[in-house]
Amino acid sequence: MTDSTYGPGAGASPSGLAARRRRRRWLRYAGVATAVVVLAAGGAGWAVYRKLDGNITEDTDAAAELARYEKERPTPLVHDAQNILLIGSDTRTGRGNRKYGRDLGTQRSDTTILLHLAADRQSATAVSLPRDLMVQVPSCRRPDGSRTRAQFAQFNWAFEFGGTACTIRTVEKLTNIRVDHHMVVDFAGFKDMVDAVDGVQVCLKKPVDDSAAKLRLPAGRQTLNGEQALGFVRARKSLGNGSDTERMDRQQEFLGALVNKVRGNDVLLNPVKLYPVLDAATSSLTTDPGIASLRGLYELVRGLRNIPTERVQFLTVPRRSYTYDANRDELVEPAADELFTRLRQDEPVQVARVRPDASAASTTSDGDESSYENGDDGGEYEEEDDSGEEAEDYAAYEDDGEWSDEKPDDPTHTPSPAPTFRGNTAAGSTCT
Repeated sequence: MTDSTYGPGAGASPSGLAARRRRRRWLRYAGVATAVVVLAAGGAGWAVYRKLDGNITEDTDAAAELARYEKERPTPLVHDAQNILLIGSDTRTGRGNRKYGRDLGTQRSDTTILLHLAADRQSATAVSLPRDLMVQVPSCRRPDGSRTRAQFAQFNWAFEFGGTACTIRTVEKLTNIRVDHHMVVDFAGFKDMVDAVDGVQVCLKKPVDDSAAKLRLPAGRQTLNGEQALGFVRARKSLGNGSDTERMDRQQEFLGALVNKVRGNDVLLNPVKLYPVLDAATSSLTTDPGIASLRGLYELVRGLRNIPTERVQFLTVPRRSYTYDANRDELVEPAADELFTRLRQDEPVQVARVRPDASAASTTSDGDESSYENGDDGGEYEEEDDSGEEAEDYAAYEDDGEWSDEKPDDPTHTPSPAPTFRGNTAAGSTCT
């Protein structure tokens, strides 16, 4: 048998071996570089997540206090429906807040909104609760550990007495609606969120010059920065009839415009635009433990992205001047109870606009309200159709206890399955 001799192949040549070694080294370097980039990106993403997640302040004290009164709290009736209490604090402590007044060691809820998210996430209804509403405030734990007595008092005193937990318990007693989550934001946080979206557009029919609110604006379409926006939603005497109800209307319109700005500018889909919004929002929030994380907030709001703006509704609870003090408020019944019942049962409600030039409200001779009154400091107005206006634009409260968008003298009137309340939608908050 003859031994065969095989010559070296091309890959076995000195030059071929060197080339293979270079390729292997290059592949190793490329792999290491890729791994570094991936890890760096992942590390940066994780760092951003940790920062935003750590921005949120968890309100464990309120959670502990509410747990003590669990047996007296309302039972949720509809699975997946959510009720979130949004509280704007007027505290002067903290970053940038002292310039809005002296810190007297107390704080009250400057704005309180009960936000109802329908179980099917096809609508969101935000109900403003007047700070001057006279309500039953339960006995609450003060910050020093002592307790207040149960009393009939102005609504925003609850926040001063016992903070968030006292406010939640007061709202639940008033509405019989279970508050699932809460968020508290202060002046600085509100301004930061407006600045993070590069301002919010509003339309002014008249110039504004309010030294108390530190606000001077010409008439017409204006884009407000954070400082201007804060003055706009806080201003009272220089805008409209000076009533707190009209201020709540203005706050609702501004929030609707903010919703439109966030959605219209693709903020939610653009990481570069989204980060400053998330940073501002999370830095300003104090929440219950259930949503005190990015994951918790995401789970809460992820179903809201597809709600049409016309189904994002804002309204003020039916109220009028308090019988014994025109500078305070009381509920209009049975309209308020009807609203609370429908929200509790996750049933639909509708909102309609208010005439800006509505006249003073009146009552019938026997004391029954013939209209839904809205007033503060003596300034009252009503939602009452006149023959020159379209009926569907305004809401009227009928003597039979039902809300309707029909004219009061319409003989064909039948109760609406979805009662109409005075309010606005995010779709109606744009400048036209």
